[in-house]
Amino acid sequence: MPGADGTAAISGVGASGNTETSGTLAVGAGDSITAGGGGGARVVRSTIGAGRLVGASCAQDNALAATTTASAARIAMAPKRAALFGASMGGEMSEEFLRPDATDAAGTRATPGSLYVVATPLGHARDVTLRALDILRTVDTIAAEDTRRTLPLLRRYGIVTKPISLHAHNEARRAASIVEALAAGRSVAIVTDAGTPAISDPGARLVRAVHEAHYNVVPIPGPSAVVTAVSAAGLEAERFLFIGFLPTSAKSRRELLDGVASLPFALVLYEAPHRVRETVELLSTSLGPRTLVVARELTKVFETLVRMPLAEARAWFDADANRQRGEFVLIVDAPSAEAKPSLLPGDADRWLAELVRELPPARAARVVANVTGIARDQLYARAIALKPDAED
Repeated sequence: MPGADGTAAISGVGASGNTETSGTLAVGAGDSITAGGGGGARVVRSTIGAGRLVGASCAQDNALAATTTASAARIAMAPKRAALFGASMGGEMSEEFLRPDATDAAGTRATPGSLYVVATPLGHARDVTLRALDILRTVDTIAAEDTRRTLPLLRRYGIVTKPISLHAHNEARRAASIVEALAAGRSVAIVTDAGTPAISDPGARLVRAVHEAHYNVVPIPGPSAVVTAVSAAGLEAERFLFIGFLPTSAKSRRELLDGVASLPFALVLYEAPHRVRETVELLSTSLGPRTLVVARELTKVFETLVRMPLAEARAWFDADANRQRGEFVLIVDAPSAEAKPSLLPGDADRWLAELVRELPPARAARVVANVTGIARDQLYARAIALKPDAED
């Protein structure tokens, strides 16, 4: 029956409402697990039996107890099933494959002299991995991009280690002190505000310093905004190029996009809310007709995932001010087979793209031809492609 705190303890496996808790199921010395010959019925007597079930008024707890009993049987029979699978599938699966991982006990504690690169949730706190929690509980030091963002996650899971800051402005200094800590036999974890460190976030300099000092760097995989967004984008492209945040200067932004515009890859960008409208307009001008996927506030309350023609993105953001709030992953799919990329130099193409917003294609082509010396016919064809609904 549930206790005063709402937790029902059933032979070491707890349930607390909709909140999952972990526990241990132990098979006692007096229990027996047998298997009938020739694949016959298996009889299991575990520490959770009929006598352990609670009253009829707690049907949910009864169901959990029964499920746990069945789980104990499956765990106990794993080696025999593995042997059967290995024999029937040409040895593709072995007993070692299904046996509980030997690293479960030893590999989830931090070891001295190791740096752990730990992924943390993007927004939903339950996306943290069990291994990440084990490491965060057992390291000597946690280095966080913003300790104010990390502390709530640590407190939620009962981790008492007080984090230290490691951000873009102090990473060089922190890297030196962390290498000294590793040399002294301490263990360190690095986390970012959300997602995986060193991906458009601090951490790469520290990781490089630890490698150069010949200490262990151990990745603890988990949430990543890039992978999360791409997995749900439905891209036509078989490959994608991660760009991260575009440069701050307008010239550098255009130069970067010019360099990747002709590549047959999807382009994945991060963007801040105050620049997102400007960025989608620049993407449309620089990349031409493509599909845009906007992934906003991933795994959070106001998560938004929407596909649209890139040319319509500015209007979509303008239609609702709330769409410009939060954290963004922008994915521009690769050009379609029908799309014809520009063969013009980058500057000429940008001038033409801007001019056709104000002038008919013929006049825009004439102006650019006078400035660049490029043939008017070539410029006119490109102008039509940039403004197909224009009438001269």
